[in-house]
Amino acid sequence: MKLKYLILAAIAGAIVTFDQATKMYVHTHFQLHESIDVIQGFFNLTYVRNYGAAFGFLADSHPSFREIFFLSMPPIALLIILAIFRSVAESDRWSVVSLSMVFGGAIGNYIDRIRFRYVIDFLDFHIQKSYTWPAFNIADSAIVVGVAVLLYIELTRTKRAPDATEESKAT
Repeated sequence: MKLKYLILAAIAGAIVTFDQATKMYVHTHFQLHESIDVIQGFFNLTYVRNYGAAFGFLADSHPSFREIFFLSMPPIALLIILAIFRSVAESDRWSVVSLSMVFGGAIGNYIDRIRFRYVIDFLDFHIQKSYTWPAFNIADSAIVVGVAVLLYIELTRTKRAPDATEESKAT
């Protein structure tokens, strides 16, 4: 088996395990909307149920549409991630790691969708209650970091490509 697939399994497996363990802890030890100050005025653990996508997107849509949408889209996204992953060179470690993070995060949230029909969120950042970022979880964090690294890789590749072409024309 290729090393990149072992990396995918290890990273995605670790993310799913940590994500599900933290969500189950919150689900079994907190009441819905219960909040505990971790860093006063900045960070709480708050039990929230997210029926929508990121930042509650589509949370107010019709429940039948939401259920069909959120149960059918993640498998499609996972297949797309795997298709992209297959084309990534094994030597491109940053892409392998970031795609593995996105894959693991998607599985973590999909498990919640299958089990509960919502996603458990609990990481609650705010600035003195005047600005509150929507609550999120470990899977969301993995997805955001993975996508950010992929964007950075693509943006720096795009910038480097014209420079390499101009240098080859000059010689």
